[in-house]
Amino acid sequence: MTRLILGSQSPRRKEILEYFSIPFEQMTSTFAEESVPFANDPQKYVCEISQGKARILAKKFPKAVILTADTIVYREGKVYGKPKNKEEGEEILMALAGVWHEVYTGVTVCQGKEEHSSAEITRVLFNPLSRNEIQCYQAKIQWEDKAAGYAIQKNGSVIIRAIEGCYYNVLGLPIQTVKMLLARIGINLWDHL
Repeated sequence: MTRLILGSQSPRRKEILEYFSIPFEQMTSTFAEESVPFANDPQKYVCEISQGKARILAKKFPKAVILTADTIVYREGKVYGKPKNKEEGEEILMALAGVWHEVYTGVTVCQGKEEHSSAEITRVLFNPLSRNEIQCYQAKIQWEDKAAGYAIQKNGSVIIRAIEGCYYNVLGLPIQTVKMLLARIGINLWDHL
């Protein structure tokens, strides 16, 4: 069995991959995400970051299959990653309240020199939110490690009005994209249901 490494410490990505019976290890990539400049192309941006994460791990483990991902929130030319602090998180939620935005996840699968990447896009509409509601949300939801400082799952969903596209993409690991990319290097998720 080929060794599979999930190059992410995200508990949500781990949980999604655990839906399948495929054994894997979870490791952190030391790739410096801030080294990738944003050039007004969110799809290219998330793919470049996921590729950077994968290449670092592929050098250490050339025989293993490496799976990495990067997720951002995007609206009107602006990229929202993980908020640096509570105040920034509050401002991001205010900016997204009552409007549509996109969630992009770049996924890379590689083994040795073979590498495949793709990006998934999901549109999300927030309910209108008051500052009090946002402060309540931040007090009750674990938001610190999430793009734009919000969760779509469990009670985090209270701010979500509508979603168009892949739900798992918003969680950080779009299953259909992962399935497609793993298939390109000979791993069929259907064999691991």
